[in-house]
Amino acid sequence: MNPTTNRLRARVENGRLVMDIPTDLPEGTVLDLVVDDEGDDLDDAEREALHAAMERSLKQAAAGQTRPASEIIDEIRRRSNP
Repeated sequence: MNPTTNRLRARVENGRLVMDIPTDLPEGTVLDLVVDDEGDDLDDAEREALHAAMERSLKQAAAGQTRPASEIIDEIRRRSNP
């Protein structure tokens, strides 16, 4: 497989998985495939709330209102382990 390729894509055809691209994986290689429906379960209100939260976050970052991820993770851990 090309080192720059990080995924394999296949389609179901006559009950079989068919690769869309050639691969140079060795014969006998076992792969775990996961179905990717390329969607989510958000309704319109949830999607609107998500987009609003992302917009607020981008504005905060642009204004320099950021915190290190390690600090946020520590805070979450403290909240979940009182």
